[in-house]
Amino acid sequence: MSKPPGLGPHCVGQRVVVRRVLPGLTGPSGGPAMTDLLGVMQTWSAERTEIRGEDGTVTAIRLADIVSGKPVPPRPSPRLRVSAEQACLLSNASWPAIHTEPLGAWLLRASGGFSARANSVMATGSPGVPFDDALGRVRDFYAAHGLPAWAQVVVGSDVADAFGDHGWRSARPGEADSHFQIASVSQAIRAVRRRLPDAPPPVSLGTAATSAWLASDDRAMAHRDAALAVLGGPDDVAFASVGAPLVVARGRVSCERDWAGITDVWVSPDHRRQGLGFVVLAAMLEWAAERGATTAYLQVRGDNAPGLALYETLGFRTHHTYRYLAEPGPDR
Repeated sequence: MSKPPGLGPHCVGQRVVVRRVLPGLTGPSGGPAMTDLLGVMQTWSAERTEIRGEDGTVTAIRLADIVSGKPVPPRPSPRLRVSAEQACLLSNASWPAIHTEPLGAWLLRASGGFSARANSVMATGSPGVPFDDALGRVRDFYAAHGLPAWAQVVVGSDVADAFGDHGWRSARPGEADSHFQIASVSQAIRAVRRRLPDAPPPVSLGTAATSAWLASDDRAMAHRDAALAVLGGPDDVAFASVGAPLVVARGRVSCERDWAGITDVWVSPDHRRQGLGFVVLAAMLEWAAERGATTAYLQVRGDNAPGLALYETLGFRTHHTYRYLAEPGPDR
């Protein structure tokens, strides 16, 4: 049987709209009754297809009853409309600091020096006290933890401007700002599947960072205990790796509600340009989708042109940009 135009086995897993005849029923004009169904194609065979509707119901449709149909764009994640402040709060779940202390809407974070994100105050919204008092609290907190006082701020926000007015400057002069990027999980899965190598290697998914997984991360190895606490901190987290005993590609993903945070994607220089990054991303995105995630996010430096280009092909777009600030010391 010929397939309806626009539809076929290539549409399995995609969102489609199908117009079909309702056998035995008559429409308002006296002809056959027809109806449209919007959903995700589950199966395709020589005789029929199955479509999972938006309410979760699976409908079997004979190909002979299909009048027309076509793939349609995935429903955009409603999370694309959240504010930068809300996105920052949600992203904390994927990278939980060891020690935290709220300061109004701000969050003081310390983790033994492992990563700027886990050792800076997330300064979004109001600290709930006069700004000078808030800065004093920040200085005291980081002094107590033996760390420099750093702030993570959203570029262009009023809070970032206030820090600048108080003399705070880039904590990493010459380093590009970081882009917080976001994408639909379903869209990213479809895009990454099209880029997988013909015979992808197996991916191991574990619930803890093994020594082999950590071995290529100099930053984590320099703060091993703190790194393990932060990396393994989320309630629902997975560590993906390719290769054993030597890991040649890896990544990490965690889920909080319907958000999936992707971090630590890395491929050994000797194994690049083989599609291993896509292999790891596919495994992590599918793991997240199985747990109900609809939105994926990641952070990438603005000067990482290859990374930005790769993530763009998967549907990731910059939601906001952030940077780290520090108060100049006496010698600056």
